[in-house]
Amino acid sequence: MAHKKKLPQDPVTVTIESLSHDGRGVTHVDGKVVFIDEALPGETLEFVYTDSRRDYAEGKVVNLLTRAEHRADPECPHYGVCGGCSFQHVDDGEQIHFKEDLLQEQFRRIGKVEIPEVWEALTGPHWGYRRKARMGVKWVAKKGKVLVGFRERRNPFLAEIDSCKVMHPLVGENLLALGDMIAGLTIKDKIPQIEVAIGDTEVVLAFRVLVPPTDEDKQRMRGFAHQHNISICLQPKGPDTIVPLDGEPEVIPSYALAEQGLKFNFRPAMFTQVNYTINQKMVTRALDALELTKDDRVLDLFCGLGNFTLALATRAGHVVGIEGDLPLVKHARENARLNKLENVEFHVADLTKDLKDSPWCKQKFSKVLLDPSRAGASEVLHNFKHWQPERIVYVSCNPSTLARDAGILVNELGYKLVKAGVMDMFPQTAHVESIALFVKK
Repeated sequence: MAHKKKLPQDPVTVTIESLSHDGRGVTHVDGKVVFIDEALPGETLEFVYTDSRRDYAEGKVVNLLTRAEHRADPECPHYGVCGGCSFQHVDDGEQIHFKEDLLQEQFRRIGKVEIPEVWEALTGPHWGYRRKARMGVKWVAKKGKVLVGFRERRNPFLAEIDSCKVMHPLVGENLLALGDMIAGLTIKDKIPQIEVAIGDTEVVLAFRVLVPPTDEDKQRMRGFAHQHNISICLQPKGPDTIVPLDGEPEVIPSYALAEQGLKFNFRPAMFTQVNYTINQKMVTRALDALELTKDDRVLDLFCGLGNFTLALATRAGHVVGIEGDLPLVKHARENARLNKLENVEFHVADLTKDLKDSPWCKQKFSKVLLDPSRAGASEVLHNFKHWQPERIVYVSCNPSTLARDAGILVNELGYKLVKAGVMDMFPQTAHVESIALFVKK
């Protein structure tokens, strides 16, 4: 069996040249690129290797010799160990600049498109913003305690943290209490994760349970839930098996888009945007950019539970939402009824497949909004030749696939990129959420 080559132990002195797309410092040693956590361009530092491959190596800072102007002191004591954040060492303004520079570089390099006008970045709270998460749970017998939180940076083990500053404080400040409660259960080693779903006023924690809890376990959970004014549910199998504790009412979390006068109910495991402040600003920007009127028929692709679709329906004549997940579509229809919107319809469809025979696909649409997963929307773009929308708003969680698809829209389908910009959905991380507007030439 081949043995992994032993890493050099002595610190190496380097100067950081640039930042990688995931926010790590980039330098070269003996011709090989090295990615170094928490290192910023222009800094001279000593690092030690944490991994070495054929084409690249990785390292961590052990001694900072010069400090970049935009370096910040992390506010979380667990930063560097917990893998939930990667950018706390960068001041807030520079985090935005990094994301804007990355977006422009990706458009230029991948899409062969220049951004003519950069939208002002959408920003919001830098801490306590996160309302959706899947947290790991681990009983550590040697320590006699249960860990609740996120995995260590570049490590499969759960980090030992007592709080999380980016999580909403109703959960982020109660991780120790949550771990102590679980440690008193008979099934403390049979709970691998907790789905966190925080609405505007409700907190729901869905415990994935590999074996059924005892009556005493349920009573302990119930007491904790009442003490902290939250709802605890059990998830014995898939997401559709989430149910409240025996005798407890089902709590349906919800969030509002106040500017559009809308309310959305959702189930704990359903996808929603994690940052409600940015979500509201994002939806408003998308609606304004589309310049909607009552004469518009609008197509919302990858519509989820209708976050954009229902907002579009408050201004447009008719809106069609398409989503591949049936439970999300059913919930979107429920939310349309909840908001008394009758000019909207939803269909289930795999948008990576050929859809030309679908009745909705044969229709014409004057405006289109896309909000795909990280994989982007390249497979569905050929349909734009038939739809011929005047304006397109593309919301993206991955600047590289947005750039690729922008290249298709501009260089192949006859659209003009008007503007693009970033939205700080995940402060303290290198994650880039972005939005772009295209118009027909």
